[in-house]
Amino acid sequence: MNSFVSQWSPQLRCGARLLDLSEPKVMAIINVTPDSFSDGGVFHAGSVLLEKVLRRVDEVCQQGAALVDIGGESTRPGSMAITAEEECDRVLAVVEAITQRFDTIVSVDTSTPQVIRGAAQLGANLINDVRALSRFGAIDAAVESGLPVCLMHMQGDPSSMQRSPTYQNIFDEVAAFLQERVAVCVAAGVAREQILLDPGFGFGKTVEHNLELFRRLPSFVELGFPVLVGVSRKSMLGALTGRAVEERLAGSVAMAAMAVERGAHILRVHDVKETVDAVKLASAVKSESCNND
Repeated sequence: MNSFVSQWSPQLRCGARLLDLSEPKVMAIINVTPDSFSDGGVFHAGSVLLEKVLRRVDEVCQQGAALVDIGGESTRPGSMAITAEEECDRVLAVVEAITQRFDTIVSVDTSTPQVIRGAAQLGANLINDVRALSRFGAIDAAVESGLPVCLMHMQGDPSSMQRSPTYQNIFDEVAAFLQERVAVCVAAGVAREQILLDPGFGFGKTVEHNLELFRRLPSFVELGFPVLVGVSRKSMLGALTGRAVEERLAGSVAMAAMAVERGAHILRVHDVKETVDAVKLASAVKSESCNND
């Protein structure tokens, strides 16, 4: 399992910007889709879309987000893929407007080669792919962009991933998949130091699978790459707390703090202000614990 362990630099080169991962960072979710599970339609309103997105970007930057993650294709359970043209129409103008107006790192949540290329040309800084660059042409587009890439594990595809997710050993299988994708990407020309990993909470996993992966976060960190965690408002929190999507703030913040304690480097969240506070506190406690050791 440890064949890919590497000494990555905490200074991640993101195009023209550097992302310092010596301390955990918060990534703000901004979905420009009509059907995201948590905020579908909030930033998808015709002619006023761009204005609404820019106001939200300004807000989350002031709240302490180090990155904004722009997504134009819903990957909630049961969702269907959209065309590359539709995704480009939703995403590229937004990326361009953000990179021109804000001093922040722009991540693009996409699996689509055309979006990867277009976003990179417009100043995007990171590619966040739930399909781990498995879509035809995605690796080539990522190599051409020169941007860091986050590779996520997903069993199946969004339309069917939650029907009956099954594993013999959830950690071993997810870790093996990510290692295999790292090997494929590196062989194709993606720089090893430009790779991040995401276990893919909620993507083809039961609540029990998600909890086991969360317990094993330190083992993912030991693979030798920065680790991104996204559990904000997800159904696992609803199953465990009985709360509706709009009532999962406390659970989301608690999980973010626990992820920091377990070594996560980036927290992908909806509720930025509250999570930034939790990350600061968890980081301070963790740092003191390390110093005492």
